[in-house]
Amino acid sequence: MAKKLRWLPLDNAAKIYPAARRQNWSNVFRLSATLSESVDRNILQSALEVTLSRFPSIAVRLRRGVFWYYLEQLPYTVKIKDEYSYPLTRMTKAETRNCALRVIVYKNRIAIEIFHSLTDGNGALVFLKTLVAEYLTQKYGISIPATHGVLDRNEEPSDAELEDSYQKYAGKLLASRKENTAWHLSGTPEAKGFINLTCFEIPVKAALEKAHEYNVSLNTFICAAMMMALQNMQEQKVSQQKLRRPIKVLIPVNLRKLFESKTLRNFVLYTTPEILPKLGRYSFEEICKVIHHHVALDATPKQMSMKIAANVQSERIMALKLTPLFIKNFVMKAVYDTVGECKSCLSLSNLGRADIPDEMKPYIKRFDFILGVQATCPSNCGVISYGDTLYINLVRNIRESDLEYNFYKVLKEFSLPVKLQSNFE
Repeated sequence: MAKKLRWLPLDNAAKIYPAARRQNWSNVFRLSATLSESVDRNILQSALEVTLSRFPSIAVRLRRGVFWYYLEQLPYTVKIKDEYSYPLTRMTKAETRNCALRVIVYKNRIAIEIFHSLTDGNGALVFLKTLVAEYLTQKYGISIPATHGVLDRNEEPSDAELEDSYQKYAGKLLASRKENTAWHLSGTPEAKGFINLTCFEIPVKAALEKAHEYNVSLNTFICAAMMMALQNMQEQKVSQQKLRRPIKVLIPVNLRKLFESKTLRNFVLYTTPEILPKLGRYSFEEICKVIHHHVALDATPKQMSMKIAANVQSERIMALKLTPLFIKNFVMKAVYDTVGECKSCLSLSNLGRADIPDEMKPYIKRFDFILGVQATCPSNCGVISYGDTLYINLVRNIRESDLEYNFYKVLKEFSLPVKLQSNFE
C-alpha cells in the first residue's frame, strides 16, 4: 500500500502568505552556503534525500482546502536545480503546489529558496546547515556532531519541532495594530521582474567597534545606518520638512529567544522603530537611541504575547473558521495591504552569526541570507555573519540604486572598510 502522506495545518504567520501573494510577487527568501570546493551534485542529491526525511515541515507542497491552505508531505524527491539568472525568481502557485522548496547549485554554492509559509529564516538556517553537514559527511567521510543548529539526520522529528508556537504563547490581552504609515521608496520597475542584489561585506570586528562607540548592539547599528540612509534620501526627494513621512524599518524578532520553543516552523514577530523627519533632522546618535529603546520595550515576552494574541484571535472565532477559503483570501490580502508592508520602508532581517561545528569550518567559506523584495516596496535587506565577516544583502526590483549608494555613504562616513559585490553593472 502507498504510504499515507503527512499533512500539517499552516502556522499562524504562514496563513497570510498564500493570500497576500500576487501575479508579480511571492514571499520567498534564500539562504546559501559557499563551500571551498565545487559541489558534487550526485552526492548533494543523496544528502538531500536523507535530510528531507528529517524535516517533514519543509519537504512539502502547499495544498488548498475548503477553509484553509495546508502543507502536505512530498510524495517524490526534490530535484536539485541550476542557478537562475538572478536570485529569488517568482515562485508560482503551480510551483508551490508541487514543491515549495528549491535547492539550487552553482559551482561551489548550495542555496535554498523557501516559500515563507514553510518556515522563517531561523528554521531555514537549521535545514541548510543540516543539509550541508550530511553532504560533507557523505563526500569526505567525516563525523559531524549534532550541535550548533545541525540536527541528527537519524533522529525522528519531535512534536516540538512541528508545533505552531503562536497558538501556545498567545496572551490574553490584544496588542493594538495602530501604526503610522511609513515613507516608501519608488523607482522604475525592472523588466521581467529582475532582482538587483548588492552585498556589503564588512569585518565584524570593525562594525562591532563602531556599534560599541554608540553603546548599542551590532544589529541596532546596522539598522541606524539604514535609517540614516533613508532619512538622507527623503531629504533629497521631499524638500518641505512638513511633508516628510515617518522613516520606519521592520525588524523581525526571533521569538524562540523569548519563549521556550524548538519549533522549526515560523516563529517570529516584528518591531518597527521609527523617526519622524517632520520634527527635523535626526543625528545618528539619536537614531541609535530610538532603535535601542524601542526594541528594548517592544521585544519582551509580555509585549510579544499580546501581538501574538492579536494575530491568532481571528482564526479562533468559529464563524471565521467556517468561512470559505476564497473569502478568507480576499480579507487577508486586504488586511496585509492595510497593516502590513505600508507600515515600514523595508525589512532588515538579521539572522546573527552562523555558528557551525568545528568539523565543518574548513569546508565552508561563507553564508548569505537574501530576503525577497516586498509586494509594494522595492527593497529589502537580509543580514548574516560568518567567521570574521558581516554580509549585508540589499535587493531591489527597480533600476535606481539610490538606497545602496546612500547606505554605502553612511558606512564610509564611519571609515568602515566595505567591500561591494553585485549582480549588475
